[in-house]
Amino acid sequence: MKLIAGLGNPGPKYARNRHNIGFLSVDAIAAAHDFGPWRAKFQGLVTEGRLPTGKAILLKPETFMNLSGDSVQAALAFHKLTVRDLIVLHDELDLAPGKVRPKTGGGHAGHNGLRSIMAHLGPDFARIRLGIGHPGDKALVSNYVLSDFAKADADWLDPLLSAIAKAAPDIAAGDINRFASLIGQAAGPATPAARSDPPAPKPGPAPNAPDDRNPLQRLVDKFR
Repeated sequence: MKLIAGLGNPGPKYARNRHNIGFLSVDAIAAAHDFGPWRAKFQGLVTEGRLPTGKAILLKPETFMNLSGDSVQAALAFHKLTVRDLIVLHDELDLAPGKVRPKTGGGHAGHNGLRSIMAHLGPDFARIRLGIGHPGDKALVSNYVLSDFAKADADWLDPLLSAIAKAAPDIAAGDINRFASLIGQAAGPATPAARSDPPAPKPGPAPNAPDDRNPLQRLVDKFR
């Protein structure tokens, strides 16, 4: 049995924040695999169910991000699980939107949810790092992660959450590398359009230069 913890902050105010992509991920898993109703326990919300590869417990700590470890440790202790049975899904600033990377052990890179879990359990647990991109300036990070996903983000976020739900059995099997690989194939990183980047200009004749395109090319370019 595995404990799959998605990190975020509780309440409707934070529901669509970038920081809450962990919550959104376990919600997607629960819905896709007919888990039971969410119930209050371990200072969080928890639901249990069975994936094709084994039983899993989904947890959304409601302690706020900075105290996530309180909830995660309580759930592990109650179910007599070890840190090897824990997988944490969390937002990652250092990955492009839609990118997914698995990791076991290591530091917290300034992520307060991971920092809290490590303070209780040490670093040797599996993480699924879910890219949300970086605002480009360290001073903007706090507002960025605590703001909602933009409408354009749905172009990559919705396929990502669907892919996470579909690949969830690999978490229950303990194969986080295969899990991340399947998600990458199904969802992939955000396209420039999904991040609201302007499209690259289409090539055409330079101003005042002779137009040496053939008639067919002129017609094609006209309707681009």
